[in-house]
Amino acid sequence: MTESTDRTRPLAGRIALVAGATRGAGRAIAVQLGTAGATVYVTGRTTRAQVSEVGRTTETIEETAELVTAAGGHGIAVPTDHLQADQVRALVDRIDREQGRLDVLVDDVWGGEHLLGPSFGKKTWEIGLDDGLRMLELGVRTHVVTVHTALPLLTRHPGGLLVEVTDGTTAYNDTHYRENVFYDLAKNAPIRMAFGLATELAPYEATAVCVSPGWLRSEQMLETFGVTEDTWRDAVAKLPDFAVSETPAYLGRAIAALAADPDRARWNGQSLDSGGLAKEYGFTDVDGSRPDSWSYMLAKEADPDTRVEDYR
Repeated sequence: MTESTDRTRPLAGRIALVAGATRGAGRAIAVQLGTAGATVYVTGRTTRAQVSEVGRTTETIEETAELVTAAGGHGIAVPTDHLQADQVRALVDRIDREQGRLDVLVDDVWGGEHLLGPSFGKKTWEIGLDDGLRMLELGVRTHVVTVHTALPLLTRHPGGLLVEVTDGTTAYNDTHYRENVFYDLAKNAPIRMAFGLATELAPYEATAVCVSPGWLRSEQMLETFGVTEDTWRDAVAKLPDFAVSETPAYLGRAIAALAADPDRARWNGQSLDSGGLAKEYGFTDVDGSRPDSWSYMLAKEADPDTRVEDYR
């Protein structure tokens, strides 16, 4: 694949699919890929005509596509339920028909926060089985359906990039149980998928990685804390560690930097995070800081006097 020589639009001519781009990390990733010049197909279940089980009407995939275009890319919204293999096949066939290639696949599907909240503090067997299995469908099955269907197109040309998005790094998740069996499996599966698929993709000169944001100030998280992006620091008084949180744009910049890196194969199979990639590539969050949530949390466990300011 020919890399763009335009430093302001390093992904010009590149075709990307961000699966699960309605809001939060997925939306920000799509916008940052667009900022770098990519054509970005964005998918999700919430549109201006219908709402997914998440129940939020305030974000839609059409709006995400418009934001991508406004940022300098070309956004294309395609309503898709990634649990439905026929819908994902139709999506990939459309990309093939319209573009003839796929250079970047970001597998960010989740939409299970409404199931996670009620499960906090409960034993696995105290959680409704249907709710737990739904977490696995949303966080694992969707990812498997997506890569199984889209990787033949991604591997058609050398240089493809697969990004699995999750919550937590290997360094953190290997030593921390993530709430319950369902959520733990859902958030560790993408790490293993990237690790395994790295071996399968290497002969095609393609790269697979898993990337996690830190403490993400998504639309839903801000509402939970009763703040906005402009007033988010008001929540720090009640929860000091929230000071290390980051905007979704930070993760978006991380993945855009990865996609634009001609030497990205050095990351093949690895578990990465926005804070670590910021140090590597030199980008910042929108306020000019470089939050490093996962390093901070591990450091604080080792030393309770660790200062959050040293990880921002």
